[in-house]
Amino acid sequence: MQFIDLAAQYQHLKTKIDKRIQTVLEHGQYIMGPEVKELEQKLADFVGVKHAITCANGTDALTLSLMALNIQEGDAVFCPTFTFFATAEAIAYEKATPIFVDSNPDTFNICSNDLEQRILAVLDEGKLKPKAIIAVDLFGLPADYEKLEALSKKYNLHLIEDAAQGFGGSITDTRGNTRKAGAFGDIATTSFFPAKPLGCYGDGGAIFTDNDEYAELIRSYRVHGKGKDKYDNVRIGMNSRLDTIQAAILLEKLAEFPVELDSRNHAAKQYTDTLQEQYKVPVVPNGYTSSWAQYTLQCDDRDKAIAEYKEKGVPTVIYYGTCMHEQTAFASLGYKLGDFPIAEKLARSVFSLPMHGYL
Repeated sequence: MQFIDLAAQYQHLKTKIDKRIQTVLEHGQYIMGPEVKELEQKLADFVGVKHAITCANGTDALTLSLMALNIQEGDAVFCPTFTFFATAEAIAYEKATPIFVDSNPDTFNICSNDLEQRILAVLDEGKLKPKAIIAVDLFGLPADYEKLEALSKKYNLHLIEDAAQGFGGSITDTRGNTRKAGAFGDIATTSFFPAKPLGCYGDGGAIFTDNDEYAELIRSYRVHGKGKDKYDNVRIGMNSRLDTIQAAILLEKLAEFPVELDSRNHAAKQYTDTLQEQYKVPVVPNGYTSSWAQYTLQCDDRDKAIAEYKEKGVPTVIYYGTCMHEQTAFASLGYKLGDFPIAEKLARSVFSLPMHGYL
């Protein structure tokens, strides 16, 4: 069996996707064609925000967001240590300093209690200026944005939602108001890497915001800092556009996405019902919905469990076996083993089972 069966999804959507691609081939507007604008509007409508701006990939989405927020050298940006490298890489790329934060043992997401302690420690030291938080919706589950938004307001920090894995997830508050992943913080980002809940057939990404100023800046930065046209460059930007064929593919995948989310949640429930006596299974808090980018178990003897699944022909993957503070690229920050006990335990005990909309 496949860990993520993109072929099954394509066969299901083949006629519609092929027609969309053929339309692009016929009109020939391969860069920023009409499908890009159509996709951006439908993404904004799906998430429930004013602006959705597509770009070349999820890492660029983070970089563009940090550029719009004027993150720079001397700034401290807080992010989980248990995450994919791109989250912290984007911070370092802007010459800011990533300040790593421990994890919640049940949801895998950033721990708000540890986050506040890290903020206070940076303020006490006085060497860096606390500027922003990047929260990651790990494995499909939105982070605890009620607490995160309160902390960002308390300490006057920008909040970025990294929804690369969480797109399609949601939180319903006690008043019955539902917000979807991509609608939290000052700016949110996602990735359309093929393995993501909503993925294209290459690289792609998007940024979401209700802030008109940020949206205008991001639209400029993604095309070489353009002003009134592409030959009027008013700031230093980058080249980060979603190509039209990928937008065309995503339009058909987005139309089918709610059905696939139902299928993912059904599969996750079956996993939980079957495996909860054997492993520590994922926790979805009350009011939360996960898009199940991954179905991740915890096991003290992970190698043995993986070997048993392999014998049965079931593929598994480890997300993530190395925390950010353990990465060679961040060795100069001076973290040591034991600084993030929960995240380190997760890195040595988690493994993920197959998960997709056609399981």
